[in-house]
Amino acid sequence: AQGHGAKGDNIYEFQIEFLEPVEPKPVCRVTQRQLNITVQKKESNWWERLTKQEKRPLFLAPDFDRWLDESDAEMELKEKEEEKINKMKIESRVPKDPFKHLKKGYLVMYNLVQFLGFSWIFVNMTVRLFILGKSFYDTFHTIADMMYFCQTLALMEIMNSLIGLVRSPLIPAVVQVFGRNFILFVVLGSLEEMQSKPVVFFIFYFWSIIELFRYPYYMLSCIGIEWKPLTWLRYTTWIPLYPLGGLAEAVCIIQSIPIFSETGKYSLGLPNPLNVTIQFSFLLQIYLIALFLGVFVNFRHLYKQRKQHLGPKKRKMK
Repeated sequence: AQGHGAKGDNIYEFQIEFLEPVEPKPVCRVTQRQLNITVQKKESNWWERLTKQEKRPLFLAPDFDRWLDESDAEMELKEKEEEKINKMKIESRVPKDPFKHLKKGYLVMYNLVQFLGFSWIFVNMTVRLFILGKSFYDTFHTIADMMYFCQTLALMEIMNSLIGLVRSPLIPAVVQVFGRNFILFVVLGSLEEMQSKPVVFFIFYFWSIIELFRYPYYMLSCIGIEWKPLTWLRYTTWIPLYPLGGLAEAVCIIQSIPIFSETGKYSLGLPNPLNVTIQFSFLLQIYLIALFLGVFVNFRHLYKQRKQHLGPKKRKMK
């Protein structure tokens, strides 16, 4: 190796003829203080000495912090064997899941179907707007059926978390699924006046872009594959898209409040003598606050996940 010593830059080399055969490829590790070379014996037995020549080379000195005599070495081997046996016993006690492959197959198919559904929505909206020159106003009538299907199917994510099929926390899943379904089924689905508004395009577009990266990431994770560009997109694209999606949903709620007030739809009239009516538009104003709290909950959860998957990791010095 080339190194800088007392006499400047030089080529340094040495040769050791070991007493018995060793593995041909040693493991080398460079630290700030030294070069560590680990040579593995071919057979794990006790050597009387290190080299074939009886007299130890002058440049060779033992590291007494790592020195083991024959009794110590035997004890260490015995401990390793016991540890290995105990590990095998523990693993044998853990019951094997007979439905493991079935669960994995279900999760792969679920994520694949959702990915295909949201891909269809994204491509359809992109082609209609940017290539065919269609307007924003007919988005709901052309996309709603597929969005109904995907968002109804998304209820399975809550069930998957409840029964422990996935490790995702329950609260973020509930917040996202019920929040979207409230906008889709209650606000947009029940008011024809809202279905032709441009905000529908932005809601559906932001939702679909987020899922284009989320579902394939989970699908590959089910089969133990990690594609780093996809991981980066999964934990980065939500940073602008979640706030924008939340803003679009808030605009949708604000635009729907006058319509619900005028029509009295979903308003609840209490019986006499109270003679009080709880306006659904008032509940929507409360929901606006809950909407931004939900965005904050999901934002915090995804930020923690991003730090976990993309945050700085401790690296060994080379």
